[in-house]
Amino acid sequence: MPTPHHHAYLWLGHGDLLVKPGDAHRRPGHPEFPSTPVMPLESADWLLKTPAHVRGTFAPPRDAAHWYVEQFTQHASAVTGSYARPADAVHLIRRLENRHDIVGGWWLTGGRFLSLNLIACTPHPLRPHHTCPTP
Repeated sequence: MPTPHHHAYLWLGHGDLLVKPGDAHRRPGHPEFPSTPVMPLESADWLLKTPAHVRGTFAPPRDAAHWYVEQFTQHASAVTGSYARPADAVHLIRRLENRHDIVGGWWLTGGRFLSLNLIACTPHPLRPHHTCPTP
């Protein structure tokens, strides 16, 4: 059995694309779903998109947590309104060690939205039929 790991996904775009009109393009089965970079409605469904959307693959939870915190930090100054920062790296590592997905989303200036995701793979704990994306 392959080593359990997490795939990293990031979407940064105008919030209007999330509901253009409706959310059908964010559901498996819609013709745009595999190729659209907009995050899916269910986090595990990232695994059903084309492998081009994978921003990184991490077996060590420490590396995955570092990527997540680093990505948020790069965009933190543009976050608007009251928001929750992601958990500290130690908490993220514990969740990743237990094969949980890490999912976060923040509104940014200019009506943009940032989605950061670490999705468990090989297999996904809740969607074992979702196969790992391969390049």
